[in-house]
Amino acid sequence: MTDTPSAKPVVLFVCIHNAGRSQMAAGYLSALSAGAIEVRSGGSEPGDQINPVAIAAMAEEGIDISHGVPQMMTTEQVRDSDVVITMGCGDVCPIFPGKRYEDWDLVDPKGKTIDEVRAIRDDIKARVTALLADVLPTLS
Repeated sequence: MTDTPSAKPVVLFVCIHNAGRSQMAAGYLSALSAGAIEVRSGGSEPGDQINPVAIAAMAEEGIDISHGVPQMMTTEQVRDSDVVITMGCGDVCPIFPGKRYEDWDLVDPKGKTIDEVRAIRDDIKARVTALLADVLPTLS
């Protein structure tokens, strides 16, 4: 995937605020890949903090995303990634030839109840599990 044969694949998750969906997806992929994938996340308009309800929903899964900080997605992050997963930021993400792009249509957890965020979390987990099996088939 990357220029170096022994290099880990790099996956970038991008949503608008980098405070919910992309943080949950990054948390799952980091945990499920056990370090075999370099995981990054960013936003097109980063928020001030990670969504506390998203933190609580992920904690139920044993994954701590509370130390994350919403960050601006950069062109360099996109260029240096093998797989770019967008979640509602659409055309803001730059396109580079040879990259794998997916757009996951996910509800924004902002302002949602814990039950609503659990459903979003579970959808993200299923998508991340499928992505992991595709990117690292030997681990699944």
